[in-house]
Amino acid sequence: MSSITTPTTSGGGLAAKAGEALDELDQRFHPAAGMRKQFNKVFPTHWSFMLGEVALYSFIVLLLTGTYLGLFFDPSMVEVTYNGPFTNLRGLGMSQAYNSALHISFEVRGGLFVRQVHHWAALLFVAAMFAHMFRTYFTGAFRKPRETNWVIGVVLILIGTFEGFSGYSLPDDLLSGTGLRIASGITLSVPVIGTWTQWALFGGEFPGTEIIPRLYIIHVLLLPGILLALIAVHVGLVWYQKHTQFPGQGRTENNVVGVRILPAFAAKGGAFFAVFVGVIGLMGGLFQINPIWNFGPYNPAHISAGSQPDFYMGWSDGMARLFPAWELVLGNYRIPATFWATAFFLPVIFVLAGAYPSIERKFTKDNARHNLLQRPRDVPVRTSLGVMGIAFYMVLLISSANDWFAYFFNISLNATTWMGRIGLLILPPIAYWATYRLCLGLQRSDRAVLEHGIETGIIKRLPHGEFIEVHQPLAGVDAHGHPIPLAYQGAPVPKKMNQLGMAGAPVTGSLLKPDPVVETAALAKGRAEEAAAENELHRGSEQRELEQAGRPDGGRPKDITD
Repeated sequence: MSSITTPTTSGGGLAAKAGEALDELDQRFHPAAGMRKQFNKVFPTHWSFMLGEVALYSFIVLLLTGTYLGLFFDPSMVEVTYNGPFTNLRGLGMSQAYNSALHISFEVRGGLFVRQVHHWAALLFVAAMFAHMFRTYFTGAFRKPRETNWVIGVVLILIGTFEGFSGYSLPDDLLSGTGLRIASGITLSVPVIGTWTQWALFGGEFPGTEIIPRLYIIHVLLLPGILLALIAVHVGLVWYQKHTQFPGQGRTENNVVGVRILPAFAAKGGAFFAVFVGVIGLMGGLFQINPIWNFGPYNPAHISAGSQPDFYMGWSDGMARLFPAWELVLGNYRIPATFWATAFFLPVIFVLAGAYPSIERKFTKDNARHNLLQRPRDVPVRTSLGVMGIAFYMVLLISSANDWFAYFFNISLNATTWMGRIGLLILPPIAYWATYRLCLGLQRSDRAVLEHGIETGIIKRLPHGEFIEVHQPLAGVDAHGHPIPLAYQGAPVPKKMNQLGMAGAPVTGSLLKPDPVVETAALAKGRAEEAAAENELHRGSEQRELEQAGRPDGGRPKDITD
């Protein structure tokens, strides 16, 4: 018997061959220098920067789950009879779109789970974009040179809103059909071109047989393509213009302090994405959302009670409910109140949001380039305007469910409508005033600490009998024993003694006990040696780059700044 021995390649051999292949590639296209620069790019570390990552990860989950659902969904409006496993609807006439949505929910393996994950991801996508926009607004990250990225973000929210609307309209159940009927009425309210636009969209009178197939193409092809392109441009601009950062030690308008993209930032991002997918998977498996089988198929003669859209469309519904029945007659044309409350109101809000950086720059005369962020308390007018806008939005969102409040609390629907109208006029100005006063109070609190020190909780009696509280100066005392005041630099000010390290630095360990002292010391020493070696390696690579470029030595290390 003879045996055949298959030659094996060691790990070292594979690494050598891979190195040779990459070297050949670099000799032809020279990507090494550019890639080295990009891999050394620095990103700041702050919890608020994860809001944008949540939006990005939600979009990735939407693409994956939407692709799976698209394999089974049929947007046809052909009338069929349901013979599926859900007894309550068996024998009932419905569209093939609704029938296929029920088929996905009850008969496709994992279909209901993927449907619910897709819906939760859609809500998180828009919510994360809103939260990300608030973070950008309240910290002044939209200022020069990032105005373009702010406008792109506003457009992303607008397109994401219509993408969500087109998505939850596809199943053709009674709830989504009610939303489409509202959209048809809003379209008809547009002066002059309303009827033509409605017929162009719906292919005839409402509901027609064309709107669901058209929405399907818009939802799975047109809007996702636009979103993908805008997200790529948005992230590319963040990469090119560098990330903003909060003021702090070593941070200026001309650098970025943080961690490199590889390996630290990429590892954190990958772990956060895994956690996000796990959480949204739990939400899709445990929390029911949009049970279309309980609503039944859409019938123009019926309407679903308590019909409210998702939160990103609810505020426009609230405006339609609160706006008075004021009509404007111009010759032979009548402009109904619905037009002012929705078709006119929605674009105006987004145009104002997109133009805000230019509006603020016009009033403040601030044309400088900014890399450092601002604390909301340091810009009380902007912060107060933002909170006023949030209060305005919340009143409209709550008013979109005024029929439910009237039903559950047994009060007049007319009363809930007037409560919303009065609240829309009163609550936003109150929110502005309260926020403005709060910002000023926080500013005074910070400056008091910088001038007098931190309250220690120790009460001292002076020789003449006066009782005072002892303060711990941040910058020591002068020759007369008075605290040396510090200038405010836009960074958080410590307010408690333990924030100065008076209780010692925290140590690693479990929930119940700390790690052994020897292990902690060895770990700290190892980290310091690793950082020193990394700095030295980076200095050497930077020196070689300078020599190859023919530039004089003098480059600074980029281990923590870029």
